[in-house]
Amino acid sequence: MTVMAHGAIPVRSSDPILPRWWQTIDKWSLTSVLLLFGIGILLGLAASPPLAAKNGFSAFHYVQRQAVFGGMALIVMFITSMMAPSLVRRLGVLGFIGAFVALALLPVLGTDFGKGAVRWYSLGFASIQPAEFLKPGFVIIAAWLMSASFEINGLPGKLYSFIIAITVVAFLVMQPDFGQASLVLFGWGVMYFVAGAPLFLLLGMAGLVVFGGSVAYNNSEHFARRIDGFLSTDIDPTTQMGYATNAIQEGGFFGVGVGGGQVKWSLPDAHTDFIVAVAAEEYGLVLVLVIIVLYLVITVRSLLRLMRERDPFIRLAGTGLAAMFGVQAMINMGVAVRLLPSKGMTLPFVSYGGSSLIAGGIAMGMLLAFTRTRPQGEVNDHFARRGH
Repeated sequence: MTVMAHGAIPVRSSDPILPRWWQTIDKWSLTSVLLLFGIGILLGLAASPPLAAKNGFSAFHYVQRQAVFGGMALIVMFITSMMAPSLVRRLGVLGFIGAFVALALLPVLGTDFGKGAVRWYSLGFASIQPAEFLKPGFVIIAAWLMSASFEINGLPGKLYSFIIAITVVAFLVMQPDFGQASLVLFGWGVMYFVAGAPLFLLLGMAGLVVFGGSVAYNNSEHFARRIDGFLSTDIDPTTQMGYATNAIQEGGFFGVGVGGGQVKWSLPDAHTDFIVAVAAEEYGLVLVLVIIVLYLVITVRSLLRLMRERDPFIRLAGTGLAAMFGVQAMINMGVAVRLLPSKGMTLPFVSYGGSSLIAGGIAMGMLLAFTRTRPQGEVNDHFARRGH
């Protein structure tokens, strides 16, 4: 508790990797991730049996798969968090290239699983969603390019990162996957803002987003249907939004009790996109507030630690990862309470989904690696040396 309250103890680079990792890692964020994963398993026990029965599996089939995928995600997270930022950058760039190629080939080799959007590769025993793995890699390559623009005679990295962002967004929109496209564009905008983007450019980007939304509304029945449903004053009780809204109202402050919820029998996505509705119905507002606090702890603590970082690449990449993590959680919960139109976006480390869990483990491992305490890695250390 002393280390968690007062920060990591300075260590030497010659110390063994595990003690050095333990002393420099942000333990509050690490603990919050583990708690979110535990809550995900708990909610999976409640939400997944109806779907398993419908598909002819054993009652806890999906919980067991979530535990396996989650275990893989945690292993990847721990390994990635032990890496040096330079290694994270190299692997992130390679990962982005691989994920982008997979994304580009989706129209030819991908499948929609009857959901109207070609987002997955079917492997028979499992499926892969390239967009989930693309996000952490995109943050790394965009931050690398932006940080290069700070160097004397450096590349026009900000322009290059913008071109990459627009290209990625275009491929995501073609699926269509407007939720992930918005998240990628938001992450790039946050990093560009931190890199010193002029205000008029950010306003122009906001205008471009509004224009793109208008075009999508007029040309995509899928997008228009979701927006119309969100803006409608009446909620169809037989839709996913209607079931989720009723479940949250029924749950109240303390919930109807473990196993007493009914929404899991009606919502086809109760174990993924609308998992928070199950939490609200069975465990009430109390558990939902706990979940919100855990996401806030990870996001805010990461940003505060990054504010002290003097390496521009680490600062930009960490900020992009933290912002996208927090906003994805906000979007998922905002959809469940009808503050946002339906996006088809999972709740990080809580929702069921192999791609989401493993890609989330990679992204969180990168963030934990960037927020580790490093000797002479903070802005204050730089000024302290200059004062001698």
